[in-house]
Amino acid sequence: MERRNFLRGAVLGTSAAVFGGTLMRGAAYAAPAQNGVSPYGGLLAADANGIMLPSGFTSRVIARSGQTVTGTSYTWHNAPDGGACFADGTGWIYVSNSEVSTGGGVGAVKFNSSGSITGAYRVLSNTRNNCAGGATPWNTWLSCEEVSGGYVYETDPWGVNAAVRRSAMGQFKHEAAAADPVRKVVYLTEDEPDGCFYRFVPGTWGNLSSGTLQVLVAGTATSGSFSWTNVPDPDGSPTATRDQVSAAKLFNGGEGCHYANDTVWFTTKGDNRVWQLNLLDNTYELAYDDSLVTNGTAPLTGVDNITGSRSGDLFVAEDGGNMEICIITPDDIVAPFLRVTGQSSSEITGPAFSPDGRRLYFSSQRGTTGSSSGGITYEVTGPFRTTA
Repeated sequence: MERRNFLRGAVLGTSAAVFGGTLMRGAAYAAPAQNGVSPYGGLLAADANGIMLPSGFTSRVIARSGQTVTGTSYTWHNAPDGGACFADGTGWIYVSNSEVSTGGGVGAVKFNSSGSITGAYRVLSNTRNNCAGGATPWNTWLSCEEVSGGYVYETDPWGVNAAVRRSAMGQFKHEAAAADPVRKVVYLTEDEPDGCFYRFVPGTWGNLSSGTLQVLVAGTATSGSFSWTNVPDPDGSPTATRDQVSAAKLFNGGEGCHYANDTVWFTTKGDNRVWQLNLLDNTYELAYDDSLVTNGTAPLTGVDNITGSRSGDLFVAEDGGNMEICIITPDDIVAPFLRVTGQSSSEITGPAFSPDGRRLYFSSQRGTTGSSSGGITYEVTGPFRTTA
C-alpha cells in the first residue's frame, strides 16, 4: 500500500496539526521506499553557505554556537540538536536542544512575519545531552535527555513558564517524542541498540504530570500487528524499562519520531530504517530500509531526526552519511532534498517547518570544525509543495 493512501497531515516541527482525509484499509503491506526522482528535482552546486539545494531554494545562517544571535544579546548554544516551530501571532519561534553533557538545555529564536529575527533566549538549563524531543498540541516543547536514566522536560517556547521535569514519562535513554491528539498519547523512542518504542498515556490530556507508560509489543518480523503493555516500573529501577516486558519488540537505536493523521513514523539508526505504525488497525511495517533499496545505491543512510511537510512528505536528516536531508514521498520515493558540504564530521539535526510551511530550519551540529562548539543553525526558504 502506498503511503499516499493514508490520511495526510500538516505539522509544525515534530508536532502534528491534523487535517482531514481518507484511508484505504485492507491492502497489503507496502514495499519500503525506493530510489526515484525528487519532486523538487536534482541538487544544484553548493551556495555560499555550502548547501546544495534544488532550484528555487535559498539558505541563510540563523545562528552559530558560541556567537550571539544577530540582533540579540543571546549566545547560541553548542551542539544544536532536535527542534520544532511554534506559531507566535503572525511570526513564529524555533526551539533547539543542546546535546552537551554539562548544561544541555534548550534555546529559542523568535521571528516576525517577514522572517526577521526579533529575539533569542534560553528556555531550559542544567540538563544533560538534550537530543531530540517533540512539540505538543498545547504549544510546549518536550526536550529529551539522551542518557541512561534520562528524563523528559516540558518547556515553554516563549520562556515565560519554568520548565518541568515529567518523571512519569519514564527514565531511560530518551531520544524523541511525538504527540497524538486522537488517541491522546505521546510516543517515545529509546536510543539503545536493544531499545523499545513507548507511548505515554496521561491521566488528563494536556497534563503530563501523571499517567501510564506503555511499551509496544510485537513479533520479530518487520511487519505485523502490535499491541501495548504497561511498563511496571517507569523509573527503570532496578530493571531498565526496556527489560521489564519480555514480549516487547526491540529496535536498534531509536531516533526521530513524527506523527500525522493516524500514522506514526520513527527511525532506527542501527539498521537505517524508518518504521511506520498504522494506528487505525494496529499494524506496523517498514517505510524505508537502506538494505532493501533495489534500484541503485540507497540515498539515505544514518537516519536520525524526522519531520513532515504539509504535502505529507517526510524529511529525514542524516547523522553522517553524506550530510543530507532526504525526502520520502507519499508514493514511496526516496531522494536527497539538500546536502551540506564541507562538514563531514558533523550531523544534521532539528529539521522543522515554520507554521506556514515555507521555511525549513535545521542545524549542522558540529559544523565545519567537527566540534560541538562549531554548530550552525540554518533556514531554507523556497517553494515547498503543499500537496503531493
